[in-house]
Amino acid sequence: MTGELQKTEYGPWIWHAFKLLTKLRGLRGSPFDIFGYTHERRMERQLIRDYELIIDEVLGALTPDNHALAMQIASIPEEIRGFGHVKERHLKAAKDKEASLLAALRTPAAMQSAA
Repeated sequence: MTGELQKTEYGPWIWHAFKLLTKLRGLRGSPFDIFGYTHERRMERQLIRDYELIIDEVLGALTPDNHALAMQIASIPEEIRGFGHVKERHLKAAKDKEASLLAALRTPAAMQSAA
């Protein structure tokens, strides 16, 4: 056992539960969205806020010379995929890559030596 979540099989009753959840779709994003309080959903909302701040920084430092680097930074969210432990693993790798790319953006001499 790896300590990771295991897939579980459910019976046909689950379709009735999904129909109920579909009817409650209007609650998404509201204070009554019980799934919005999970660690993963809070993390996703924080990632959006962080991304907006990073893009503001990138746009403020954007030049023709660092355009390719800016595009790499802007595409980091594409690497965060999956759910649960899979998303956590991809998030860690993406954040590590983001940190090194931001360091290169903030230190233009490092960018020139990397090229």
